[in-house]
Amino acid sequence: MSSEINYKNNPLNGVGLKALLTEIVDHYGFELLFAYLNINCFKTNPSIDSSVKFLKKTDWAREKVEGFFLYEFKNLPKPSTNQLSQSPRDRIIPDGQTPSEPAKLNLEKAEALREEREKKAAAWDRSGGHRGASSKRFNAQRSQSSSNRDNDRPWKGSRESSSAPSTSVEGNVDPWAKAKGKSK
Repeated sequence: MSSEINYKNNPLNGVGLKALLTEIVDHYGFELLFAYLNINCFKTNPSIDSSVKFLKKTDWAREKVEGFFLYEFKNLPKPSTNQLSQSPRDRIIPDGQTPSEPAKLNLEKAEALREEREKKAAAWDRSGGHRGASSKRFNAQRSQSSSNRDNDRPWKGSRESSSAPSTSVEGNVDPWAKAKGKSK
């Protein structure tokens, strides 16, 4: 078996960004692209050339458009979880999967998708960036370990009302002597 990866089954193989974008815009239009992808170059003075220029400079936006091309326009099944970390151009499409007709998209579906994303983002923010019930357990552990760390560090938290500075063995004034365990 060869160790080389066969990218020929990926619909992005050999397709330039301008050709890809032209194909998508001809089918869906800039308004629908902005509604689904929420990339400003599709809303403010949209043109193929300005969008290509922006997408070439911005990796996250280019990957978002390439993912849209693969999974909405070419209507391929969503990638496996281990391929999600790769850019769409590096993903390998299994041999049995072939592109089909573009998905039928409209502005109503885009609005519903946007609302769903906003709900997920709000839930993500409320949980402190963690999902589900495990986030409550994580936050409780984090606050407990934080308080334990503060108790281990006498210079952190409340200050003691000792007016005499701590001294080390040599008799010099050392403000860190108590933390080092050298105070008398």
